[in-house]
Amino acid sequence: MGIEIERKFLLANDDWRAAVAQSKHIAQGYLIDVRALRDGAARASVRVRISGEQAWLNIKSVQRGIARIEYELPLPLTDAQSMLETLCDGVLEKTRHHVKIDGWLFEIDEFRGDNRGLLVAEVELPAMDASFPHPAWLGREVSNLERYYNVNLVEHPFAAWSADERDATDAPSVYGEHV
Repeated sequence: MGIEIERKFLLANDDWRAAVAQSKHIAQGYLIDVRALRDGAARASVRVRISGEQAWLNIKSVQRGIARIEYELPLPLTDAQSMLETLCDGVLEKTRHHVKIDGWLFEIDEFRGDNRGLLVAEVELPAMDASFPHPAWLGREVSNLERYYNVNLVEHPFAAWSADERDATDAPSVYGEHV
């Protein structure tokens, strides 16, 4: 069992693009959808992810905040492809860009399809209170805004967001609470 401590940010500008060291396509789908999480029928999101010739099953606890329990298990690529095609309600696609700043890895997700236009930077931390660089291109933090969680973007994609949802910091979460 691992604990993922992750903070998410919107991007203030495109200056990060000059520092991209690697980019890769990711396709992922959820075996437990956001409705089950919202209704309390599930205590974890379960997703299938493919990147290149590699595939994983990822299980992440539902609790709020920047730290969550996470398991990641390798899957045969053909099994993952079959799961995405037959067991998932939708597939989220994005390009993940790797940007290193002062030894810290920022993963910038540039979403495709119905989530086109959404860019989110994530940084994983070794501890809840760890200090990390804040480059000028790092914008507003959205770590606690559940609408930015990938599982929510399948059911309610960025293209369907209202202007208020795109701008608000206290919109209702998928779990019926305000964040």
